[in-house]
Amino acid sequence: MKILLLGKNGQVGWELQRSLAVLGEVVALDRHGANGLCGDLSDLAGLARTVQTVQPQVIVNAAAHTAVDKAESEVELAHKLNAQAPGVLAQEAARLHAWLVHYSTDYVFDGSGGRPWKESDAVAPLSVYGRTKLEGEQAIAASGCRHLIFRTSWVYGARGGNFAKTMLRLATEREQLNVIDDQIGAPTGADLLADVTAHCVRHVLPAMGHNSLTPSGIYHLAAAGETSWHAYTRFVLTRAQAAGRALKAGPEQVRAIPTSAFPTPARRPHNSRLDTSRLRNTFGLALPHWEVGVARMLDEIL
Repeated sequence: MKILLLGKNGQVGWELQRSLAVLGEVVALDRHGANGLCGDLSDLAGLARTVQTVQPQVIVNAAAHTAVDKAESEVELAHKLNAQAPGVLAQEAARLHAWLVHYSTDYVFDGSGGRPWKESDAVAPLSVYGRTKLEGEQAIAASGCRHLIFRTSWVYGARGGNFAKTMLRLATEREQLNVIDDQIGAPTGADLLADVTAHCVRHVLPAMGHNSLTPSGIYHLAAAGETSWHAYTRFVLTRAQAAGRALKAGPEQVRAIPTSAFPTPARRPHNSRLDTSRLRNTFGLALPHWEVGVARMLDEIL
């Protein structure tokens, strides 16, 4: 089997290179491309040619415009990367009878209420990022291709920058940290996303023919449990102190503030909880608690 992976050097893409390798040949591209192949989501014609050249059985798109605040002033670029490019990939997947795996976000919802969002809940994005990611979902569905769209939230990886690393750095520089406590979600590791993706792709492989019973569609994928950014920070600093890291600001010096005290160009959802029961029941999965993944990541970086 041949898999085309886009966004190979992002947090999720990096982990996907590892997890997908056991399933077959992985042609992995970043936006610079390689060997005449295009991995740049802004080059729609190049993307189409690349799919036609590679002829993959599975396309995994881990690339996107993910700078949430910048998207507010880069509307056209965000639309091209998050909506048009997935649509092109979906059209080519449909022509090849290939599967398309794509990642979306809880930002397609308005963040209201206090219960976890189901796949069937009404969407109402608050930001350009959320709107363009939703348009990408819709373009994929409209293509008729077989697809797995994983909506996730609060993604982090040990490789590159992440929220925990930022808080650790600030805690060595400052004697007090102010962190938002009225946004709730589940920190979800890029390694978990990649491993679940590989499991689900393997699950659908027997149905690579034209099986109408194949579980194509949207699935919510996030670690179990929930927390706030404030509690997340305290967890990180507690682990760091236990590991012997010298900090100016420990967990007791993390002050809770509301979202309104930290205005940003893009509105963030208050409720980022995702109901993952459809994914777990369909694919026979147990998703670990968010603390398990974060603790493992911290063991790597501390």
